[in-house]
Amino acid sequence: MIIGRLRVACYSATAVVLGILLLALTAVTFTDVVGRYLFSAPLPGGPELTELLVMAVVFGGLPALCLDDGHITADLVTQRLGPKALAFQLVLARLASVAVLGLACWQLWKIGVRLSGYGQTTVFLKVPLGPVAQTASVICGISATVVLGMVLMRVERAK
Repeated sequence: MIIGRLRVACYSATAVVLGILLLALTAVTFTDVVGRYLFSAPLPGGPELTELLVMAVVFGGLPALCLDDGHITADLVTQRLGPKALAFQLVLARLASVAVLGLACWQLWKIGVRLSGYGQTTVFLKVPLGPVAQTASVICGISATVVLGMVLMRVERAK
């Protein structure tokens, strides 16, 4: 099935990219802590790098998470539902995800435009924050599109 192969390819690519980002985050944190406590010389821009890498990890994994139906759920009532009710619940949950991701996409884009208009950057590294917010917005939009596609194609829940 095409969706199954797409899921595997997305998981593999995401795992490699996020693995590299997590290694970079670990290296930045280790270098900053060792420099700070052993040499009284923290990594210049360490906290900013940490924030940017955490953002990249969170948003980088979002499309794969959506493709996997990996959002946090509470199965208090659904254990007693029949197959049709479970299918309906899945559609409702996915539509709610589309709405929330669409809202996040819209708001992040607005924030990115505002930050770009101000020329806002990080304090030490001078990384422009507008494009960072807009990249997060685009990823939210892609994720919303993925979930909406799953609703329209009636894709089964990932196992």
